[in-house]
Amino acid sequence: MRITNIRINGIENPRGFLFEQLICSWNVRETESKKQTNVVIEVSTQKDFQEILYKKEGADLDQSGEKLELKLQPRTSYFYRITVTGDKGDQAVSEVCTFETGKRNEDWRADWISPSKEDTFHPVMIRNFSISRKIRRARLYATGVGLFEAYLNGEKLGEEYLAPYMNNYEKNIQVMTFPLDDALKVDQENTLEILLGKGWYMGTFGLDMQKENYGNRMAAIAELHLEYEDGTSECICTDESWEYYGSDIEDSGIYFGEILNRTLWDGKENPKRPVEVLKALEESIGTKNLCKAHLMDRMSLPVLVKEQLLVQEIVQTPAGETVLDMGQNFAGYLEFHADFPKGTKIVLDFGEILQEGNFYNKNYREAKSQFVYVSNGTPERVRAHFTFFGFRYVRVSGWPGECRKEDFIGKVLYSDLRRTGYVTTGNEKINRLYKNTVWGLKSNFIDMPTDCPQRSERLGWTGDAQVFAPTASYHMDTRAFFHKFVKDLRDEQQYLDGGVPNYLPNIGHKEDVGSVWGDIATFLPHTLYTTYGNLEEVEYCYPLMKDWVDYIDQRDAQRGQKKYLFNFGFHFGDWLALDGPTPTSFKGSTDDDYIASVYYYRSAQIVRQMAERLEKQEDAAHYKELEEKISQAVKEEFFTPTGRLAVDTQAAYVIALKFGLYIDREKLIEQFRLRLKKDCNQIKCGFVGAPLLCTVLAEAGLYETAYDFLLKEGFPSWLYSVNLGATTIWERWNSVLPDGTISDTGMNSLNHYAYGSVMEFVYAYAAGIRPLKPGFKRAVIAPHPDIRLGKLECLYDSVNGLYVSNWSIESDGTLNVHVEIPFGCEAEVELPDYPDGKQVLSAGAYDFVYRPNHDLRRPYHKGTTLNRIAQDKKALEVLGKYAPAIAGIAASGDPEMGANTLEQILSMGYLPFDPNELKKAITEITELEVAVNEVIQ
Repeated sequence: MRITNIRINGIENPRGFLFEQLICSWNVRETESKKQTNVVIEVSTQKDFQEILYKKEGADLDQSGEKLELKLQPRTSYFYRITVTGDKGDQAVSEVCTFETGKRNEDWRADWISPSKEDTFHPVMIRNFSISRKIRRARLYATGVGLFEAYLNGEKLGEEYLAPYMNNYEKNIQVMTFPLDDALKVDQENTLEILLGKGWYMGTFGLDMQKENYGNRMAAIAELHLEYEDGTSECICTDESWEYYGSDIEDSGIYFGEILNRTLWDGKENPKRPVEVLKALEESIGTKNLCKAHLMDRMSLPVLVKEQLLVQEIVQTPAGETVLDMGQNFAGYLEFHADFPKGTKIVLDFGEILQEGNFYNKNYREAKSQFVYVSNGTPERVRAHFTFFGFRYVRVSGWPGECRKEDFIGKVLYSDLRRTGYVTTGNEKINRLYKNTVWGLKSNFIDMPTDCPQRSERLGWTGDAQVFAPTASYHMDTRAFFHKFVKDLRDEQQYLDGGVPNYLPNIGHKEDVGSVWGDIATFLPHTLYTTYGNLEEVEYCYPLMKDWVDYIDQRDAQRGQKKYLFNFGFHFGDWLALDGPTPTSFKGSTDDDYIASVYYYRSAQIVRQMAERLEKQEDAAHYKELEEKISQAVKEEFFTPTGRLAVDTQAAYVIALKFGLYIDREKLIEQFRLRLKKDCNQIKCGFVGAPLLCTVLAEAGLYETAYDFLLKEGFPSWLYSVNLGATTIWERWNSVLPDGTISDTGMNSLNHYAYGSVMEFVYAYAAGIRPLKPGFKRAVIAPHPDIRLGKLECLYDSVNGLYVSNWSIESDGTLNVHVEIPFGCEAEVELPDYPDGKQVLSAGAYDFVYRPNHDLRRPYHKGTTLNRIAQDKKALEVLGKYAPAIAGIAASGDPEMGANTLEQILSMGYLPFDPNELKKAITEITELEVAVNEVIQ
């Protein structure tokens, strides 16, 4: 037995975090036991546990999250361990883990310090000090605005970048904790430095391209707490004893990039000068957000260099440029070794795509996205400090001599999330698509879930995060990441009287509030509860959820008599759908008020469900009544008396089925099928419909149709971008045209994760792993194999442990399925045509080898479309033998005729075919066996 994945609040060994509550979680592996008979959690302030500060024991302690009732002290390290006993008698004790508090509510002795107001350069704040006694414990608590890096004796402290990250500066600024126990010199002079940059705080940022959004002074505050072995202590604070000088960073900005000029101060004076201690902070608009009451222990996960990428190719373009191809679109920076003559100026420009073989980044809009380095002749490793770039290609200018691949390395930055999901199939294009969705997450999970990492936006668009959260939470453990985002949402909501903005940071508190985007207030907590099963998190999120629904309800009431519809204000609707008035319209044809009202219904329903779980009976009754009234209003406004949906678009059917808002489900599904046929089985829906499309088709039992959409290759489709070499998910279906030309639009990112939400279908239905109880304590494993994938391997390391669902279709028609269920859990395993039907299995590994009644190598039937027949040479030959005209129609690629099934063609007596011959063709086609190793699209 081995205890793994030990976390506090979803974080491994958290240091300096804001612990509003303590939720301890763990998993058990490598055991014959099926479940636990006892668990002991012990907490101590001593690593050897000689004195136990807190102990919790019982057979029913929850491995997905057990609350520890412990009063925490500031600036204190805690050690904890977990002992688990299994039902087979085996037992394991975990490794000793830690969590450490920051300053909590302790008063600050330090003051904010800044350069003189006249000095607008990027400063380094510096303090020299000596230590004469042996140190028992040393901690630096520090932050800076806009961004900061701390250095001790010339070495950067920690591995984090872009700290203190995105903050709602009008309410809080996060403080970082640095352990310095082994880094300080005794009986020697130590030098502590804090390098400052502009960042989100005062650099140009936001859609309005304004600077100094939160303040106009770069500043730092820090306390170095030293505890000596003799029992004494000392605190070195930022105060008037500090000095500053100008750094070599000439300029920096999130959009701008950075200029690192090692000759910046040549011929100029750059002496150390006394800092200005900032007082009366609230009296100046430039410093009012720096009041000490805003300082808080951190919530953001560390942003780290999580991966490194090598240059794949050096391209000499037709325009005479030298361009590095990293082979992968990502977010981060490029590091290189510099050994150049003094004055050498290297310019790096970043882009996502080449155009006509040349460098291009006009789709970055106002983001300059450039790194400039000027050498002073000293060899060094060079990187940006206070910015990041979204890119695959880098144009290198000014490089002396020949560029070599090995001179550069790509540093991939994203928040320190643990990977939890892995999928591999027998279809390489689907594998590439899957990787693209993961890279979309990595690129846009830099502290806040952003829309894109490259252009002059990089905002936390709430709609993007809302639709992608379920897929993201299969890919990665998002508990702590989204917990911080929930706080950011709640902080901003309080400025908007319950409204939820379209994006964060909502600079200036714009009152732009609408459905789908605002519904993140309920949908994200629902995703977190479904995925992780933590009621404490639900309680934390409840005010955000409740106030959002109340916001809509109250504004409905302001119109006089309530209509129980969200048919007021602006809504993005089915954004970027393809059924709008023109091919380039921003919005589709689905009625905005319908979408908004259906989401209003679902949000009210979620609040009601959460109120019930939290035993808030009065609230539960209120929101149940509201939910029912919204449902009735939607049905009266948008459905016919016979139960037909009057809004005839793909997105309309998708959300009605997804959220269970209909009069007659079977009638709605039939309408949906007809709508898809009218649309030639092409994706027409956009931001609202497309992320849910395949999942909803599967939920309706239309698995083959879901696969059809997943596997389509022409425009519009998920594989269209893959075929054009995409390594991330695009913002638009046609962000790049078939000839490789980027679409002529002012809004065109090649790294937008929203449409990557299709991978929820792959996890939940292709692999078949989905929760029956919150946190996957009880799960469904019900894979739906398709010959076009051939095989699939899926691992999902849930909060309760590792689920595995692997299947492969063998050449003799047998189906091999391997299933794993984690310790303490059980699953309803339902395999296609399995003789024993559905089984409820406990923890363990299981293998099934059998021949399904329906031969999976024979995918065709009378309901197969001509489009699919046209993709199989053998099937097309059979069709041509009996009905050559129909085969010709299929081969022509006509989308309208191709959307018809073989059975539907039979009823088209006006076409030139013999019905009896076509029936023979159908019979023969249904008996065709597709070889497993054939790639069928």
